[in-house]
Amino acid sequence: MTTFKSARPRVLAIAEAANPEWVSVPLVGWSLAQALRDVADVHLVTQVRNRDAILRAGLVEGRDFTAIDSESVARPLWALAEKLRMGEGKGWTTLQAINALMYPWFEHLVWKEFGPAISAGDYDIVHRITPLSPTISSPIAKKVRRAGVPFVLGPLNGGVPWPKHFDAERRAEREWLSYLRNAYKHLPGHTDTVKNASAIIVGSRHTQSEIPGPYQDKTVYIPENGIDPTRFNKMAQPPGDVLKACFVGRLVPYKGPDMLIAASADLLRTGRMTLDIVGDGPMLEQLQKQANALGCGDNLSFHKWLPHEDVQTILSQSHILSFPSIREFGGGVVLEAMALGVVPVIVDYAGPGELVTDDTGFKAPCGSRDDIVSAFREILTKLTENPASLAHMSRNARQRVEEYFLWDCKARQMREVYDWLALGLDAPKPDIFKAGLRPVRSTIP
Repeated sequence: MTTFKSARPRVLAIAEAANPEWVSVPLVGWSLAQALRDVADVHLVTQVRNRDAILRAGLVEGRDFTAIDSESVARPLWALAEKLRMGEGKGWTTLQAINALMYPWFEHLVWKEFGPAISAGDYDIVHRITPLSPTISSPIAKKVRRAGVPFVLGPLNGGVPWPKHFDAERRAEREWLSYLRNAYKHLPGHTDTVKNASAIIVGSRHTQSEIPGPYQDKTVYIPENGIDPTRFNKMAQPPGDVLKACFVGRLVPYKGPDMLIAASADLLRTGRMTLDIVGDGPMLEQLQKQANALGCGDNLSFHKWLPHEDVQTILSQSHILSFPSIREFGGGVVLEAMALGVVPVIVDYAGPGELVTDDTGFKAPCGSRDDIVSAFREILTKLTENPASLAHMSRNARQRVEEYFLWDCKARQMREVYDWLALGLDAPKPDIFKAGLRPVRSTIP
């Protein structure tokens, strides 16, 4: 049990990746750290590569954040990681392995800078937000615990196993190290980290299942992705009576754009559906040839890479997000679609399968390639009969985002965890999705 010295806990938020101008993990790190300022007094500690973007966002260095320069170790290791990945956007497990080598130096410098203040009781909570990967240990967790300060770890997410039917896609993504990924559980640093953490935020049920049994009582399930209503501020208004579908993502094998085209080819060819594919990647030429061979190019548009505002415009003109990805840790694009009232059609596996409920979208079972194509074809065919019937799901999807996934909601969820630690672990553990968090105000139009 700990005691906050004021109504707003003083939080040292460690987010090595936190950048308002980037996407993926850096945007999660930045967005959560910023949202926490609504419920706590936060000082952000991040890597120096994020410094200029954070200054442009209006934060004051020294007062609001500190940039740690770990480039002497990070720069050469990042260069090595890019060589080993053998292709942009590939080899995610290799990247995390290299990150596991470089990250301890960053935390060493964090402790050198902030260790005395932590030990002196200047902070009520030390919260490591990023890295998100559960494979990357925290060398300072034990030191923070010894100082008598609660150490919060997470949200942690990642490492979802490749579905057994998609080993070819696994190799195409250069995921050689994924075959050995579970070795991280046997590293001493991993056990020390979860042992010394006061609370472990898990971003997925899979990650929660990988936390060793003795520490399960410290886990709290809170998916890591959130929505900024100032960035997703349109409402789905698809024109006409024909089903309009949209795919948003990199054009790579595990995202399944080829399965989507195969599943929707007959509907596109006969004009019962249109499909916008937003994104770029190594499969683009292959997908264009596939569409031409199936004779469905007239109602299918490839938009390649687009600025965020243009992506939102196309997505908001769609009834559904058709997204047959077979390996998504978080599924941020699914939440983005739901925030606009675009109903997701997804594969029921990992992140998207946890975000989408039966009254907010449609889930295809994760089977073989043929199984997924068949399931998507069946769902899409039924939806073409009456796209207007999706209106209630559209409202439900927006409400679910508003209730749980806006960044201010997620900050309040994290504050529940902080308050739980203040009361002591014998107090009832927060159960965010059972209790429900109603927003103070409606922020989605």
